Amino acid sequence: MLALVDRPLVIAFIATLGVLGGIVLGSAIASITTILIYIILALFVSLGLDPLVRMLERRGLKRGTGILIVFGVFALLIAGFFIFILPPIISQIAEFIRNFPEALVSAKESSWFLALGVDLQDAVGAAIDEMAALLAKPETIAALGGGALAVGVGLVAAISAGFIIVALTLYFLSSLTGMKNALYSLAPAHDRPKLTDMTERVTASVGSSLLGSVTLALINAGVVFVLHLLIRLPYPALMAGIAFVITLIPLFGSVIFWVFATITALFSSPTQALIFGIAYLIYIQLESYIITPRVMNKAVAIPAALVLIGAMVGGTLAGVIGVLVALPLMATVLLIIREVVVPKQDLKV
Repeated sequence: MLALVDRPLVIAFIATLGVLGGIVLGSAIASITTILIYIILALFVSLGLDPLVRMLERRGLKRGTGILIVFGVFALLIAGFFIFILPPIISQIAEFIRNFPEALVSAKESSWFLALGVDLQDAVGAAIDEMAALLAKPETIAALGGGALAVGVGLVAAISAGFIIVALTLYFLSSLTGMKNALYSLAPAHDRPKLTDMTERVTASVGSSLLGSVTLALINAGVVFVLHLLIRLPYPALMAGIAFVITLIPLFGSVIFWVFATITALFSSPTQALIFGIAYLIYIQLESYIITPRVMNKAVAIPAALVLIGAMVGGTLAGVIGVLVALPLMATVLLIIREVVVPKQDLKV
């Protein structure tokens, strides 16, 4: 030790090697970040599909047959989305971009705007004028064009990534039992029953949370689509797609979309906005007290504040995927704390 102190150049050299090693390791991890996201997403999708496979197993089917049935239906749903749902959404996005400037101008002549107070009219009118002027600028048009190009490139990348994720999901789903057994074998024999029980509960909770979140979001999207058709509001497919994404946020997603969609409907008609607002509010009540308890009955209960924090953190880190994954991750952490950490602390007197 004293020899090293007497040789500062050696210490500096070792420290430099350590820093360089850290930089190289960080660069390597950053370069495979996309692959890691694919793997994590495929693992979570497989956990979300596993409860359906187990349900088929309980009805007498072999696991391989159940995997083929569940995965076949999953693949058909994905194909149906790209064939029947995505094209209307894309066309309605283009239509919305074309009509939005005109809708801003006509908003100042609408009945809901004229019903506002004078001061509020001035404030809202100034905001509308500023937005219209912003849209008219050449740099804004260029940005929108670049954004549309980026969306197109991102769509192609998403399709190619989708094939990778589907292949990984099939692999994880078929080998999930073997992966669990390999994990159990790493633990001492006397700890394996506890680890087995804990792992099964965690994976069941993760699968139920993911499957439940997607199911609730799909129901929301269907309700929004039907309401837009019945009330004759514009862009039903686009709004249903937005509803699906927003309502992936647990507990608060439906309320956020209710406010957003009602304000958007005002640009069409105050009456239509009022009808939609009331109808969707009724659905939110049904969802909260009837649908959600039935769909999420096997998921671990999470405090509302932690749900909101998890959704914000997950959305900031990984967008929609982060929001979707945040809830089961928090459920897993809470389950481990309740079943492992708290009992150990209770034994300490």
